[in-house]
Amino acid sequence: MSARRRARSCIFVWFLVLSVPLGLLAGIGGPWWQRMQVLEEQIENRKAQIQRYQARIAALPQLRALLKQERSNQLFKTFYYRAKTPALAGAQLQRSLQQMVSDAGARLINTQFLPARKEEQPPRVHIRTQIQGDTRALRDLLLAIENAKPFLFIDQMSVRSSARRVSSRRTLGKRRRAAERKIQWQLTVRLDLFGYVLENAQ
Repeated sequence: MSARRRARSCIFVWFLVLSVPLGLLAGIGGPWWQRMQVLEEQIENRKAQIQRYQARIAALPQLRALLKQERSNQLFKTFYYRAKTPALAGAQLQRSLQQMVSDAGARLINTQFLPARKEEQPPRVHIRTQIQGDTRALRDLLLAIENAKPFLFIDQMSVRSSARRVSSRRTLGKRRRAAERKIQWQLTVRLDLFGYVLENAQ
């Protein structure tokens, strides 16, 4: 065998010897490298998320100070019912509603407290009421609700009309005319009203 052939044989043998570990390395190292890339990307995302959380935590004292400042603002408090519980706030709402109905010249038929929703913040006080009066009384009542402090909001409203005949007699001298009958329209209004309560207010 010539020297050239022996050299080629040696190169081929060494190629076979080296190709096996290189093939194993490529088969194992490729997926491993891809997995490492994925892990590094996840680590970077977690670092960015942690930095966002740290920024929020750092801003928390400032936000608490602003919230405390707003809670101590008396003008801000006038917009809310101030009571220890929603039930006490509901009693306040009922008293103010009775006054508004009376001032408008309407008649309060009934009032029903609706259950509060525990997940609401600030908590809401919610009542359903039925009122009777003419068109002018209803208009005056809605204006009073719109301008009320603490704030009141109408959740639902339904209006039903009914006619009532009212008799009146007119006298001319000693002679009485026949009774004149006229129709007076009455409105029966059902309102769902709610306001908000400041927690732990005195």
